[in-house]
Amino acid sequence: MLCRGIPRRDRAEVPLDGRRTTPASLVRVSTALGTSLEPVEQRILGALIEKQRTVPDSYPLTANALRGACNQTSSREPVMALDEQTIHRTLAGLRDRELIRFVHTGSGARVVRFHQRLTEALDLDEPAAAVLAVLLLRGPQTPGELRTRTERLHAFADRDAVEALLSELAGRDDPLVVQLERKAGHHDHRWAHLLGPLPAGSAAPVTESVDRESVLAHGVDGRDARVLAAYDAGAASYADALDDELTHKPFDSWLLSRVADLAPPGPVIDVGCGPGQVAALLADHGRATSALDLSPAMIDQVWSRHPEIDARVGDLTDLLRPATAAGWSAVTAWYALVHLAPSELPAAIRGLARVLVSGGMVALAVHVGDEVRQADEFFGTPVDVDFVFHDREQVLDACRSAGLTDIEWYLRGSNPAHEVDTERLYVLARMTS
Repeated sequence: MLCRGIPRRDRAEVPLDGRRTTPASLVRVSTALGTSLEPVEQRILGALIEKQRTVPDSYPLTANALRGACNQTSSREPVMALDEQTIHRTLAGLRDRELIRFVHTGSGARVVRFHQRLTEALDLDEPAAAVLAVLLLRGPQTPGELRTRTERLHAFADRDAVEALLSELAGRDDPLVVQLERKAGHHDHRWAHLLGPLPAGSAAPVTESVDRESVLAHGVDGRDARVLAAYDAGAASYADALDDELTHKPFDSWLLSRVADLAPPGPVIDVGCGPGQVAALLADHGRATSALDLSPAMIDQVWSRHPEIDARVGDLTDLLRPATAAGWSAVTAWYALVHLAPSELPAAIRGLARVLVSGGMVALAVHVGDEVRQADEFFGTPVDVDFVFHDREQVLDACRSAGLTDIEWYLRGSNPAHEVDTERLYVLARMTS
């Protein structure tokens, strides 16, 4: 959990240069295409590549489905509102250039669907197609952002793998991407595609997102060692300060009570449990409750403060089913994902969903924002640990990709008298398969 003792680190303002046109360096286009792709063409081709990999059962897409994919309000920068006439006119032009194939399906071949041929024209394998699709859909991005945003299309092993691929695409005889000049105050370089002019709003440099993947700079084992050392060292003072924190958090208490009331019969577990306050609330509602934490010192705190809880040491990314049931009826992870990089979220949430019974619930709480905040103390105990403030859409996308349904989410601010000043995201979802 993120505690009140974490110092606030104000983010520096990053200057904008206000340009609204595409730099000349981005106008080069692969000769395989014959001509530049206009912004609407980029959106259509990017959406088709994306859906070909994420919803293969619905692909090729109908015109209506393609329009919806192009006009999504999430994972699209900028957001567009393309009408049916524009979609059909652009598709016809792309077919003339052999970048789209019309596929006739249904009784009497009355239903027309659309298949992209851009990956064939540019000889793109799966990793390259994933990166290019996301650049077409979202404009210039850092390697860390690309690794996170391509996860549903292709899972890169690490940030280095993304950078290696970008270098390969930039080094082609006909380069497909280019590294943009890093702006003053920005954390990392962004990369852009070279297939045509960028849509208004995406070519202009924006405030650079923090590199949340930086928490893995020394690898997963290095990060986990720092987290474990921090919580073992600060367990007693942390527990003294936060064991009764839910008495000051009526929204959290209400939401956790809903989990206890709505989850199907059976055992529930709180992962990343800290001193056990969330598990204790679930137990107070009559649920057979277990608790899991990476820190042995924290588990000692649970045993001493809440002996009714079945608490043990373990890693939430390797959660097992209960010994007494086919699966957990609910898994709560209250600020338990705050040390994970965004690229780790999909696998972590899949792991939690995998051990649920049908109808079982996952309940998450995380801090959201554009920040990685370093803590140097837990209530007077010196520590060295980083907290990741996640992106709301990335968390929700990870829940969807895990097969969770009936997703409801909430945002709330903080109560500075009792908690650190951050914005919080809460997610409740079910495993219905």
